[in-house]
Amino acid sequence: MSEAKQVIVVGAGIIGASIAWHLAKAGANVTVIADSGAGGVATPDSFAWINASWGNPEPYFRLRTRSMAEWTRLAHDVPGIPLEWCGGLCWDLPPAELEAYAVEHSAWGYGIERVDRVGAARIEPNLTELPDFALHVAEEGVAEPFAATQTLLADAERLGARVMTGTTVTALILTNGRITGVDTSGGRIAADEVVIAAGVGSPAIAATAGLKLPIETPPGLIVHSRRHERLLNGLVIGDRLHMRQTAEGRIIAGSDFGGADPGMDAAATARELYASMKTMLRGADRLELDFHTVGYRPTPIDGFPIIGRAQGVSGLYVAVMHSGITLAPAVGLFAAREILDDARDPLLEPYGLARFAG
Repeated sequence: MSEAKQVIVVGAGIIGASIAWHLAKAGANVTVIADSGAGGVATPDSFAWINASWGNPEPYFRLRTRSMAEWTRLAHDVPGIPLEWCGGLCWDLPPAELEAYAVEHSAWGYGIERVDRVGAARIEPNLTELPDFALHVAEEGVAEPFAATQTLLADAERLGARVMTGTTVTALILTNGRITGVDTSGGRIAADEVVIAAGVGSPAIAATAGLKLPIETPPGLIVHSRRHERLLNGLVIGDRLHMRQTAEGRIIAGSDFGGADPGMDAAATARELYASMKTMLRGADRLELDFHTVGYRPTPIDGFPIIGRAQGVSGLYVAVMHSGITLAPAVGLFAAREILDDARDPLLEPYGLARFAG
């Protein structure tokens, strides 16, 4: 590049932060704009499980495992990212389906170990309910979402990025079929390219340029305990609850990794979920519920990410997905390359917006 490209990234969650960091690292002039604070809206409420687990076709598995590898690279490049490869113990499928998952993913190269009750007790000795059959994946992990995002944004600023939080993007500026910047609550800002990575807020921003993003926003409730001495070694993906213990000692849980359906009374749902969590843990007599969160997950209608340039309008890149924590490092790396060098990684081929056309 003879002259640094001016890029606006709308959104300060984990996806926006990763894209901004990778762009700044590559020499772009980056401005991050978000109406939230640094850390985004959905990201702080994430379960933050880094995985390539069951239920996905092989191309998506390949993208996810690539991103797992990129997490290690990113944590090396940005010291202070709270990343831990703590492993995941999974039994949230019926035994026959669990075995089918193990056979399929093992053939793809996923490091799955089959364990019985004794093996499960060795991995997580404080569980009161042990499965007869479970799968353990030592290479799964967590990145504490809020701290990881803030660390990335702070390092992007060190690299020259400008981060504007508390600023609302009111419209994309469309000039002769090209996005040339954004209107914000603080005025107009010009750019060579705009990235929409605003999670659940992305469809409204895209709509100002006549672009439809087919996204659903299901809620997910997660309970957070007060800090407690260590009870869990890694991720527990059980048939009743998914739970883990954070770096600061809180145990967080949902009815699945996306959280529980909050129902009509979120506080009551949280109390029930917390009671279930407590019964599953030995030594949890003094464990106390601190708070619950209800996050809205930006989920494209077919369940897969939307990553790439918009069709019919130039200068606009879209990056919206539910599995933001797992995918953030690879999406940041690949998006930066595509934006700056027009080089689209083959792993992104299935995930363009064009798949929804017609």
